[in-house]
Amino acid sequence: MTVQNKVVVITGASSGIGEASAKLLAANGAKVVLGARREAKLQAIVDAIQAAGGEATYQVTDVTKMADVQALVAKAKATFGGIDVIFNNAGIMPTSPISALHTDEWDAMIDINLKGVLNGVAAVMPDFTSQKSGQIITTSSVAGIKSFPGSGVYGATKFAVRNLMEVIRTESAQEGTNIRTATLYPAAINTELLSTITDQDALAGMNQLYDAVGITPDAIARVVNFAIDQPADVNVNEFTIYPTRQA
Repeated sequence: MTVQNKVVVITGASSGIGEASAKLLAANGAKVVLGARREAKLQAIVDAIQAAGGEATYQVTDVTKMADVQALVAKAKATFGGIDVIFNNAGIMPTSPISALHTDEWDAMIDINLKGVLNGVAAVMPDFTSQKSGQIITTSSVAGIKSFPGSGVYGATKFAVRNLMEVIRTESAQEGTNIRTATLYPAAINTELLSTITDQDALAGMNQLYDAVGITPDAIARVVNFAIDQPADVNVNEFTIYPTRQA
């Protein structure tokens, strides 16, 4: 498998999709570098991967801080000798009606969901450009391809990510740098994401949906593994992942 021996940096790696992806990739021979803000959780995941025979390390990372993301990439290079993939997975989803004016949450979503992705891109671009290879995988959302009431600002950040990733793909093709991209559009995946919702009406609706149809983050991890596992001349660049039961 081409996953084997790939050095993969993952943000938002302390739970959910990031944790599931790290464990699956490591089980398949990748060398994973985990970034998130919660050190105890990162350490526990790394310990579990290493106990199972995998290779992993971590760096406490706040994706809103460019220096933190650069340090995460530097940790990958120092530990494993390079970097092949970054999985920009960190995100929050404090959904609410625009009229509720939770403007502090708007700012946080822009900082993490969009600027955090841009920081990840900027941190790896010099290496990917110089080595003329690399892969950028980013978690968007079904709210990045459809408009949902209550998800106006969240969806705006995820629509922006969709555009960003496609532009990176096309520019790389034009520039001959061979950077592959993959954008993920998950629907109801049972993670800690709902814990970021403070609007009680929005939270009640989301809980009802996820309780009824939600599936585990392993579903997304398998897609991440599939995208990385393609040959270097194949770019599978967009994935929408729904629970079968979700309308």
